[in-house]
Amino acid sequence: MPHALIVGGSGVIGRAIALRLAAAGWQVRVTGRSRLPAELHTAGVRFVAADRADLRRELAAGADLLVDCVCYTADHARALVELAAEAGSTVLLSSKAVYVDAAGNHSNSDIEPRFDGPIPESAATMSPSNIDYNSRAGYGASKVAAEQVSLDSGHTITVLRPSRVHGVGNRRPREWVFVKRILDRRRSVLLRRRGSGIVHTTAAANLAALVETVAHNPGTRILNIADPDTPSALEISRTVARHLEHDWTEVLLDDQPLGRTPWDAAHPVILDTSAAMALGYQPVGDYATTVAAQLDWLMSAARSGDASAILPADDDPYFRQFFDYPAEDEFLRR
Repeated sequence: MPHALIVGGSGVIGRAIALRLAAAGWQVRVTGRSRLPAELHTAGVRFVAADRADLRRELAAGADLLVDCVCYTADHARALVELAAEAGSTVLLSSKAVYVDAAGNHSNSDIEPRFDGPIPESAATMSPSNIDYNSRAGYGASKVAAEQVSLDSGHTITVLRPSRVHGVGNRRPREWVFVKRILDRRRSVLLRRRGSGIVHTTAAANLAALVETVAHNPGTRILNIADPDTPSALEISRTVARHLEHDWTEVLLDDQPLGRTPWDAAHPVILDTSAAMALGYQPVGDYATTVAAQLDWLMSAARSGDASAILPADDDPYFRQFFDYPAEDEFLRR
C-alpha cells in the first residue's frame, strides 16, 4: 500500500488530495495547524501535529509521495528539498500568479495583464524575490523563488500551478459573492464588463486527480492545472443561481465600479493544460459539476448557523468590495 504525506493538508487543496488518494487505497498522513476535517478522519486519513522541523521524523517511516501545499518562499523550498530526498516523488503547489505578460504585468499588478491566448508553462514569470509573500508584489515573486530552488535541487519534484481554486474547505470561497446575494434574497445581480471576464477556475478535485497522476508518473517539471472549461463571470453567476434554484435579473454593466466579481478581468486569463493531459490526467468534471460540493458546503454552514466559522465575515476586506448594496439599489432606482 503506497504512503503519502501532505504538508498543510487541512485546507481546500490538501483535503481534496487526501480524499482522492485515500479512496485509491493510499495510506495518507496530513499535517496542519487545525484539526482533521471529519470527512478525512472517516476516510482513514491520519493527522500529524507537526511543523516543518518535525517532518523528517514523519518521513523516516517512508513516503512514496510528498505534497507541500504551503510552500511560499525559497526558505520553505529549501526545507522541502531536504525532505524530498526521503520521498519517492514530491509535489509543490505554486500558482498562476507567477506569470507575467509581455509588459511584465501579473495577476496582482495595478495594471491587469494581457496574455496572448492560453498560458503555457514556458511563459515568462516574475523575477524571484524574498519580498513578503503576503503582499501583492511578493506573492508571485516568492512562489517563483520557491519553484527555482525546488527544480534546481536535482530531486524528482513536480510544480503545479493552479488558478482560482474552488472546493470544500476553501478559506476564500469566491463563489460567496453570489451565494451571499442569494441568501440575502437579492433579486438582481449586477455584473461589471457585462460578465464577460474570465479568470480560469481550478477545482480542488481536479487538482487532486492530477496529483494522483503525477504520483504514478514521477518527474521534474512544471504543470498548469485548471478546469477543462473556462466559465465567464456571467456563466459562474448562472451556475450558482441554477444550483441553488434562485431566479434574479441580470444587469449587465459596462466597465464601471459596480458589479465587481473575482473573475471580471479585462482580458482572459486562461491556463494551457495540455501538458497535464499528455501525462494521462483526466479531469473529474467541468466547473459546474465540481463547484456543486462547495456551494452545498457554504449553504449548509449558512443554514446551520456557521458554528465552524466557514463563511467570510461581513467585514472581510476581500469580500466587502463586492457587496455595495446601497450603491446598487441607487443605480437600479434610476
